[in-house]
Amino acid sequence: MFYSDDILDQVCSANDIVDVIGQDVPLKRSGSSYVGLCPFHNEKTPSFSVSRQKQMYYCFGCHRGGNVITYIEEYNNMGFLEAVKYLADRAGIRLPEQEVSEEEKRARNERAQLLEVNRLAGTYYYYLLRTPAGKNGLDYLTKRGLSEETMKAFALGYAPKTPSDGLYRYLKSKGISDDLLRRSGLMNLDEKRAVMYDKFWNRVMFPILDTSNRIIGFGGRVMGDAKPKYLNSPETRLFDKSRNLYALNLARKTREDYLVLCEGYMDVISMHQAGFTNTVASLGTALTPGHCALLSRYTKNVVLSYDSDQAGVSAAMRAIPMLRRAGITPKILRLDPYKDPDELISSAGRDEMAARLKKAQNALLFEIEITRRDYDLNDPDSKTRFYEQAAERIAALETEMERQNYIDAVCREYMVDRKQFQELVTRRLVAGPAPRGRGELPAGRARQTEDPATGMEYDPAALYGYDDSGYYEDEETGEMFQAPPSASRKNRSATIKEQGEDTSRKLLLHYICRYPGIFQTVKQYVQPQDFGGGLTGRTAEIIYDQMEKTGKVEESWVLSHFTEPQDQSQVAGIFHTLDQASSGKEREKAVRETLIKVFTAADTGNVSDFNQVIQRRKQEAELRSLQILL
Repeated sequence: MFYSDDILDQVCSANDIVDVIGQDVPLKRSGSSYVGLCPFHNEKTPSFSVSRQKQMYYCFGCHRGGNVITYIEEYNNMGFLEAVKYLADRAGIRLPEQEVSEEEKRARNERAQLLEVNRLAGTYYYYLLRTPAGKNGLDYLTKRGLSEETMKAFALGYAPKTPSDGLYRYLKSKGISDDLLRRSGLMNLDEKRAVMYDKFWNRVMFPILDTSNRIIGFGGRVMGDAKPKYLNSPETRLFDKSRNLYALNLARKTREDYLVLCEGYMDVISMHQAGFTNTVASLGTALTPGHCALLSRYTKNVVLSYDSDQAGVSAAMRAIPMLRRAGITPKILRLDPYKDPDELISSAGRDEMAARLKKAQNALLFEIEITRRDYDLNDPDSKTRFYEQAAERIAALETEMERQNYIDAVCREYMVDRKQFQELVTRRLVAGPAPRGRGELPAGRARQTEDPATGMEYDPAALYGYDDSGYYEDEETGEMFQAPPSASRKNRSATIKEQGEDTSRKLLLHYICRYPGIFQTVKQYVQPQDFGGGLTGRTAEIIYDQMEKTGKVEESWVLSHFTEPQDQSQVAGIFHTLDQASSGKEREKAVRETLIKVFTAADTGNVSDFNQVIQRRKQEAELRSLQILL
């Protein structure tokens, strides 16, 4: 399903990008643009630029960019059509009815049907908990200290031990097909006997709701010692456990400025019953980048409340860098001597939990404390290695003030000479960070982000070829730009020559957009096919077409031709990359040299005719003496 360019232009024009982003990000005027702290990665110095004139945004730190639709997609974790509808509603625009393909109809119908199946299953489990068949489950929940009000709030239920096909027969009585039941994740199939039976039995049932309060899956806690102790719905069209959080539908309404992240269903429910309604949990899986991206939509502060055993500590150590990468500041809730939040509340009471939450430990100091367990401080060599590890973590911090404060804290805690420890930190700063494994990026230096399409992590700076040299304000317009990326042998995706050619092509496209008067000259020597294949070539086709039709380029309109946020970020990078020229003459020279590079790099494999070869040599000679006026 697609909307016309006219409709998309209308939606974008009615939603000024500065106003839309300004609702989420405090922006300050800087030259002709607005700047603020990037909402997509953790930073302390603003590098996020929003242009009202171009109706686009770009971060010079993580290199993500796009137009107002892209921003809503990325910030609110929406699909393209959802973002368009959101912006249309915001502006009071009524979108035209769209023709829906048969495939889209089937997908929509299946989703709606699965939601209905889950609703019926939730009702079935909820009802049985309060019947004689659900006595075991109700006794278990009551012994765990849950009130009837809490059980209702979380719609808790029970899947009985017998009959093994009770839910199946109930759903069949409602007219649900076997095919839909198979895809619901609520049934198992005995292929030998060709019969279906309930996936969940003899379990207390925890419905999993999305932020619209619709049941998308279930978790079940077995009664007794059977394995697995907890069983979750498999992944379906509705349920992706790596991108959903238990009780987020309730916690997102909190007035607190932080969320508490637990490991289990009962921990969350106990916390809510005690009044800590800002608590969520991952769904039977380790924390993922998808979870972190979801959390970052609602808060920039998370208190990790994982179990106090070794498994919980290890999970916290893995979670801390992931949260930082999502722009979240993590803290650690210390539970000792209790195993989990539920046990702490049951044994020590609500006030003790409140006190511990207020004193939640700084995550970096927690990491250093846990690292210390691997070293024998009575052994000089081991003690030195520990201090080196601590120094490396502190050296990774962004500001000198942070480093000094942490140096003070470590010296006090571990009784180390401040001057000597300061020297270790300084040496690590000069040497740069030591190599680390995936998921162990130091605090403050996190640049990994998640590809919305695949869920895989990637480093935008490495992907787009930029370094950390920063950005500058153009004296002519007051706009913010980054310098063109330098070719590097470390970049194995292309040779030095290929990297240089790609940079020249992108620069020339930027020059055409910035100085439309040069287009008639440029097109005499270079056509869209001369910009190579892939993203740069597609961008060239769009820019050439718009120049031919209107004589100018609207950057946000060019971006609207790319649906993948990753592609839009790379195209936005083209519009925000410019050589830093000290004068107009110097820029004119740079434009001419860039045009020559693109012309000479063009594929001439089909130029076999002698006359064509001579013609290209004449054109190259013309270019070298050509005067380009901006």
